[in-house]
Amino acid sequence: MPRLIESPTRIEAVGTPPKTIEEFVGRVNSGDSNISIARMKSPSGWSEPGQTPEFAEYTVVLRGELTVETRGETIRVAAGQAIVTEAGEWVRYSTPGDEGAEYIAVCLPAFSPGTVRRDA
Repeated sequence: MPRLIESPTRIEAVGTPPKTIEEFVGRVNSGDSNISIARMKSPSGWSEPGQTPEFAEYTVVLRGELTVETRGETIRVAAGQAIVTEAGEWVRYSTPGDEGAEYIAVCLPAFSPGTVRRDA
């Protein structure tokens, strides 16, 4: 049976300066553990610690530019582009550009603080 998600839940973000996370589907807003779908709004200069998550992440940039670092390369993802990072792969996200970024992140299985495995 279809379920209407009337609004997202705002979730506290890691990194500085703070970014906005609005979870539409996931453990917090809809009780789903198999997938999470969230809209991120990251200001210019935002960065977070590196992580080796236990979930794959599919990211679509809507506005601005997202920088994605892996162990082997740094990838700039512009508005209209997407990137897929696999579970178990070290990655670090940031928005160093003047415009910051707005993007949709889909995690399989759903994002969880216990499975993101951030660097110390």
